[in-house]
Amino acid sequence: MTETARRPQRRAGSRDEVAAHIVVLVVWDLIGSAFLSWVETALEVYLMDRCLARPIRVPEGSSRSIRTRQEPFKRMQYNILGSTGLKVSPVAFGTAPLGNLFGKVDESVAVGAVHHAMDSGINLFDSSPYYGGGLAEKRLGIAVDGRRDDVLIATKAGRNGADEFDFSPAAIRASMERSLQLLGTDYVDIFQLHDIEFADLDSVFDESYAELVKLRDEGKCRYIGMTGYPMRTLVRAVTETDLDVVLSYAHSTLLNTELQTSLAPVCQARDTAIVNAAAVGLGLLTAAGPRIDFPAPATMLAVAREVAALCASRGVDVSFLANQFSIQRSGCATTLVGTTKMKYIDAAVDAVSTAIDEQLLADVLALTADIRSTSWVSGRTENN
Repeated sequence: MTETARRPQRRAGSRDEVAAHIVVLVVWDLIGSAFLSWVETALEVYLMDRCLARPIRVPEGSSRSIRTRQEPFKRMQYNILGSTGLKVSPVAFGTAPLGNLFGKVDESVAVGAVHHAMDSGINLFDSSPYYGGGLAEKRLGIAVDGRRDDVLIATKAGRNGADEFDFSPAAIRASMERSLQLLGTDYVDIFQLHDIEFADLDSVFDESYAELVKLRDEGKCRYIGMTGYPMRTLVRAVTETDLDVVLSYAHSTLLNTELQTSLAPVCQARDTAIVNAAAVGLGLLTAAGPRIDFPAPATMLAVAREVAALCASRGVDVSFLANQFSIQRSGCATTLVGTTKMKYIDAAVDAVSTAIDEQLLADVLALTADIRSTSWVSGRTENN
């Protein structure tokens, strides 16, 4: 009787032990899974965008450390910028608004916009002395102070005002030195000649280009390029010099796709990267329309209004579709977006991965079919 009475207790004890073991195993499994997940995430972040690039030529006496790879940002997918080996975010930050080019912006707002862009995963920042006479460069330098190794900085030379151009070797060198001082760095990642269509191209491709090469060899910049609007100008630049990068704007949009048809094949053959810019066509593809003056043809203005109206009728922001199309379909590693408004930065980042409404896009492209090879004249007539 006593033995019989003990058996249920031993069985109960066994059940308790089994339950305890199960709890321990479950807890251990959860801890193990969490740990493995943490390790996986840490490895992904560590490996995500550290890329090998061309060795940096360090100027004598430079205090900077040599870095051939960039710090990772969150989980954004990064792209290789042509033969440079640089990994760039699909959205890059254009700093023209930091120089009050589209209206006065407080310094705190300008710096905050750069910080927000960096926190969003954007790692390429493009500037120029033209943007506020160096104000944009100064503000960018303030914003990235202490985080220089986390970003790629591109700036330019040659254009200093609406009608002020100087592409002489001496001016290019002086512009570089001033930019470095304003940016608070001793090198830039990309150095470009700005809007070369306003100059004599033969001279630009000879003396001016030679100065770019010298500055690269001295370690003042890692890569060199040229920027402009006319396709004819950029095609000449790519074929008559040996550039790492060209910057093209407003030619990979819902209104114009000449980047893909005219420039990209040449750049691919020459192994030259393209930085895409002005996805919203300098404001043509926004609900409010352009905020700056430029000689867009009347037909383009009319079609742009039709596109905006169509998008609005479908409940879609035309600028968001424009960013989606330019970022996702241009074939370029990165697309410059210029704004100091955090909501627009967020929208541009969202446009990288948000699926395009293909029916709406098809309807929009039907509207723009007849003008997608239409451009306006910029600079000297012979360069268009």
